[in-house]
Amino acid sequence: MRKSINLFLLFIAMAFTMSMNSCRETTEDKAEEAVEDVKDAAEDVGDEVEDAADEVGDEIEDATDDNP
Repeated sequence: MRKSINLFLLFIAMAFTMSMNSCRETTEDKAEEAVEDVKDAAEDVGDEVEDAADEVGDEIEDATDDNP
């Protein structure tokens, strides 16, 4: 009976440990994906800002070229 209880407790401890490791890996994977998403979004925003700055520069050139 004592051996059965010890075996059962060992099984519970193993299950708990494995579930914690699995949870941590999932959290790390999600965190890495979130970081990549943020990097991609930052690059997209940077590209849009650069395009907007180019358009503003072109508009300024056009406005100054048209006035004699």
